[in-house]
Amino acid sequence: MRRALVLARRGVGKTSPNPTVGCVVVRGGAIVGEGWHRRAGTPHAEVHALRQAGDLARGADVYVTLEPCSHFGKTPPCADALVKAGVGRVFVGMVDPNPKVCGRGIERLRSAGIDVAAGILEAECRRLNEPFVKHVTTGLPFVILKSAMTMDGKTATATGDSRWITNEKSRHYVHKLRSMVDAVMVGVGTVMADNPQLTARTPRGRDPLRVVVDSSLRTPPDAQMLHQESTAATLITTVSSDVKLITSLESRGAEILRCRERQGRVDLRDLLAQLGSRGVQSVLLEGGSELAGEALRAGLIDKFVLFYAPKVLGGADGFGLFAGPSASRMDECHRFERVSVRRFGDDVMIEAYPEGSCLPGS
Repeated sequence: MRRALVLARRGVGKTSPNPTVGCVVVRGGAIVGEGWHRRAGTPHAEVHALRQAGDLARGADVYVTLEPCSHFGKTPPCADALVKAGVGRVFVGMVDPNPKVCGRGIERLRSAGIDVAAGILEAECRRLNEPFVKHVTTGLPFVILKSAMTMDGKTATATGDSRWITNEKSRHYVHKLRSMVDAVMVGVGTVMADNPQLTARTPRGRDPLRVVVDSSLRTPPDAQMLHQESTAATLITTVSSDVKLITSLESRGAEILRCRERQGRVDLRDLLAQLGSRGVQSVLLEGGSELAGEALRAGLIDKFVLFYAPKVLGGADGFGLFAGPSASRMDECHRFERVSVRRFGDDVMIEAYPEGSCLPGS
């Protein structure tokens, strides 16, 4: 199953709206077939692995990170393919939370006389498909907050300078993160201050949908993100109905999305719901502090990816990660669990989840 997970990770960022899946076929203690889901609309992991195994699949053990599908989509059911191949046993990482499957694939295999064991390395398999699980069960995208900070928690100097806090290795990983998500989101303040491109500048990287939260349409017409040679679109979300501003931005290729208003601003819950209805499974929230603070207090962040560089600004000025009111007591703090730490040179990346957070079905 660990090998199946390694294979599945090759498809991360390429299979949406489908999950990423890896499959291994074992005969006589040796791997005879491997596969992973490579792109939406193409054969699933089980099909690739069975093709490689050929006749050796008959009576073999199959390890698959996600329950084989049992319904017709753009491809035939994988459960039927396993039955036809005559496999002996199937080991499943996690049951598919998709209501169209959810146990039906396992039932199909068992009804054909195939032994099935589920829940093998389930936590790892579930973590691999966090965006898929969140979206298929709630209709909402999985939100990841990413930020880079100094050791004293500053995201920019008092003048707004933030280039560069972290080192090149950290920044390269961020571009990799962008290529793994469906959308990257920033507030209009970040657009005006940093003029970001919001592209995934990695070899064979896929640019995500660029989303700007811009309640009053202040995005400059000459913003870099509106002038990218990229297949990804730029979506500007607003509560404004100013025809002149809308026309100006649309003439530069941006799509304008009207959202419900909350205290004069874009209602983030409504925005996420609209993104989810468009098939967006994952959002990388990159800035700025107003947007991050509002998302934090609304409980909309599913995962935190925070980079700390070995630097301090010193003093009380400079910008922090979250704007707005903070907790008045320590026992009111936002707490985290499932914390992991990784280093990129001298930079430290902390990955964590809000305490008590749990995806449906976990």
